[in-house]
Amino acid sequence: MNTSLHWLNRYLSAPVTAQEAEDVLTHVGFPFESKTEQSSASGKTDWLMDVEITSNRGDCLSHVGLAREIAAKTERALVMPTAPAPKRAGRVGEFLRLTNTMPDACPRFTAQVIRNVKVGPSPDWIREALESVGQRSINNVVDVTNFITLELGNPCHVFDLDRLEGRALTVRFAKKGEPLRTLDGKQRALIETDLVVADGARAQSLAGVIGGADSEVSATTTNVVLEMACWDPATIRRAARRLAIRTDAGYRFERGVHAGTLDDAARRAAELIVQLAGGELADGVLSEGHPVAAARVIELRVSRCGAIIGHAIPAGDIIGLMRRLEVEVEQRDEDVLECTIPAWRMDLEREIDLIEEVARIRGLDKIEVSDKLSIAIKPPQAAEAASRELSGVLTGLGFYEAVTFSFITPAQAAPFTTAGAALLRVDDERRGSDGTLRPSVLPGLLLCRRANRMAQVEVAGGVRLFERSATFAEDSKGKSLERKTLALLLDTPMSGKRVTHEDRQTGVRLMRGAIESIVRSLAGASARVEIERVDAGVPAAWEPSATGRIEVRSAGGAIGLGTIGLLTKATLDIFDLEHPVVCAELDIDPLVAMYPPASAIETLPAFPSIERDLSLVVGEEIAWARFDGLLARLSGEPEMALMESARFVGVYRGEQAGKGKKSVTLRMRFRAPDRTLRHEEVDPQVARVVAAAKSELQAELRI
Repeated sequence: MNTSLHWLNRYLSAPVTAQEAEDVLTHVGFPFESKTEQSSASGKTDWLMDVEITSNRGDCLSHVGLAREIAAKTERALVMPTAPAPKRAGRVGEFLRLTNTMPDACPRFTAQVIRNVKVGPSPDWIREALESVGQRSINNVVDVTNFITLELGNPCHVFDLDRLEGRALTVRFAKKGEPLRTLDGKQRALIETDLVVADGARAQSLAGVIGGADSEVSATTTNVVLEMACWDPATIRRAARRLAIRTDAGYRFERGVHAGTLDDAARRAAELIVQLAGGELADGVLSEGHPVAAARVIELRVSRCGAIIGHAIPAGDIIGLMRRLEVEVEQRDEDVLECTIPAWRMDLEREIDLIEEVARIRGLDKIEVSDKLSIAIKPPQAAEAASRELSGVLTGLGFYEAVTFSFITPAQAAPFTTAGAALLRVDDERRGSDGTLRPSVLPGLLLCRRANRMAQVEVAGGVRLFERSATFAEDSKGKSLERKTLALLLDTPMSGKRVTHEDRQTGVRLMRGAIESIVRSLAGASARVEIERVDAGVPAAWEPSATGRIEVRSAGGAIGLGTIGLLTKATLDIFDLEHPVVCAELDIDPLVAMYPPASAIETLPAFPSIERDLSLVVGEEIAWARFDGLLARLSGEPEMALMESARFVGVYRGEQAGKGKKSVTLRMRFRAPDRTLRHEEVDPQVARVVAAAKSELQAELRI
């Protein structure tokens, strides 16, 4: 913020030099960007200081705010500005009607009426003050509004009362396409999310951002309305960025102006207008919006303050520091101080904020530094350990971790949008065509895969990528939907010159194997991955006939994990990819919650096993999950106690299997804990599996 040293010293009981101002403000957290000596039109020497203000300290976007910081640090007295009491005539309600239809977007709107003003040039003192920080003088009425913005940090606006239709002001949202000619001379087309201050016929200003030209104060103005208000920061920011309008008022409202500061600022502004332009101030103030909230009271524990800062600080010292910041303090007992926060300190919300203020004003150089630092070594948190394990498993399986951009184009995002969710777009011209937040991490991996293809990157077994990141969308009510996901991508292997149906199946099995490895490493060997085919209810990017829902079953129950499958050709075309890829997208939180895996110690088998392969011919629609469930259920039967495991071997499709059929081969392992098995002991159990498969899956034994 541009600050004039001469202007700043008006509010201090003893002046500071430019160097002293820089030293003090830097020590309390407001470093200087630059400091330039300059002369005013009257020949006075001044310094223009560009002070860096953090986004949470909107109260310091003013000369009084910075003077308050200097006074608190140096124990000077803050001298608040005054002006002569204005002449009064009439009641404000006789000249103006005020309506606020949007109190959530405009928590408080106040208006005063000043009649019979004489608009003309400003006196030298106010003109020089504005020019010292790079502003130009307009006229004595408008200059007061700019002066108050820079003096107190409360932006305000003046309307020509006689140019307001119906002598009324209404705070409302704009109508679609509603026109507004702003003070910069540009004609604007508004939308329904733009908040405006309107008269009885049309919008007269873009709320909190810029006034309208149709009601601006000019040399012919005699009656003015002084607006002093506060606005919802998000509403102001959205309109200002959409229309690319950057003003001192918008900059401050985006950072927050408290409703409790309006009365003093409005009184000061009205007094200055009457002092500079004459006229009479109507009695009363029109005010619409929510009631002003009571001052926030925060309990500050003396013991907690000492523990955080690192050494004990007497309660009396803390009370003194708080009062220098204009925080009212009442000591409830030896340890607890009740602190009442002034309205302009919107950043003070918790006890830790007050402790930070104690350290800041007292001086960070006062904090004792120990010659030795005690360190307690602790194991990594479960979530961190799970994350490392996840990366280790995937890297070991040949996956490369990618870090991609959160913004993509609408065309790239659209196929990945889920039902009931809408894309989130950034209303910022700097983002250009890729201003959409990704609803899935997979578009980033697909763009990464395209970059590798264009660079002719070749990896044995195909390129494999993974990324852990957040996805973004919003529901029908505009609520933001954000979740953390793990996205996986691998090239479909090729057994010949072109990708076959079997190659695609192999790719899906490879992806399933990677997911099973992840799950077992995080949840233990007993966790089982089940995939159920889905033909509907998934984003358009997924191939309906080759997509499945992933579910993990363990001792803790069943958990939905995400989606696995192939992408449609139309989706691949968007990313300029010809070679099919297999993808999966999993929710990270359920994965991490499974960690650490349940461990069990078992002795090595003392006797050999017997393995039997079964080839069963079933309908094409029978998925391996049906076999897996059948075998898991059979393993619990007493007569199947010798079956140690059963796993998938392969699938055959051809003339011998029959049209619409496939032959699924599985391998069963049998073992007895106390002896070597004979083959005839296994035969009944194999027969039980065949019988169950015939009954439940309509399977036929392939000889």
